[in-house]
Amino acid sequence: MLERLSPRTVLCGHYGSGKTNLTVNLALLAARAGDKVTVVDMDIVNPYFRTADFRELFRNTGVELIAPLYAGTNLDIPVLPPSVRTLVRSGKGRFFLDLGGDDDGAVALGGFSADLKAMGYTMVYVVNSRREPDPDPGEEASLLARIQAVSRLQVTWLVNNTNLGPETTSDVIRGSLPYLEEVSRLTGVPILGTAAEERFLPDLGKGPLLPVKIYVKPPWSLPD
Repeated sequence: MLERLSPRTVLCGHYGSGKTNLTVNLALLAARAGDKVTVVDMDIVNPYFRTADFRELFRNTGVELIAPLYAGTNLDIPVLPPSVRTLVRSGKGRFFLDLGGDDDGAVALGGFSADLKAMGYTMVYVVNSRREPDPDPGEEASLLARIQAVSRLQVTWLVNNTNLGPETTSDVIRGSLPYLEEVSRLTGVPILGTAAEERFLPDLGKGPLLPVKIYVKPPWSLPD
């Protein structure tokens, strides 16, 4: 999956879709492959489930992190450092831009759209069909369109990241495929593949699969 992504990759989607966990996995995978990797935490909306929380993990694996000023503190404000634009324009190494959830989180990306278009990019929309009790492909397609409008960029791939946290099973993931295919039909955006924990891969059959580890966990599941 990584080889089909541009060195300049944006990840977007609903809150709770798992795009931050996917970002962490892709960054670590690229670093292990020998790439110079930078992750940009562009979530200036939601203080939870953000890549800035993995600063130590990234440091230990050679991944550079750029995060909003004051990220992870009670002084968090929506300010991106100037180094983000420098990175986007540099054309050096590989970077992943982890947007905030929904279209509100994509607003900040609009300021970098011209540079990304000039340099070339891929934009991945992450889908978790089980994030809502009554999933609606039409609503998903509408959100994707709004993200494109406010970011002034086009989504190039869908990635299936369907899960129910610790209650995920291979049946849950397999059952999400019709939903993903309908979102693809409605939007015209092709499916890149499915991200799933390695233990599920033997049951998922053929097709582009990305084994992932679960790094992002809800605060209430962490030890005190």
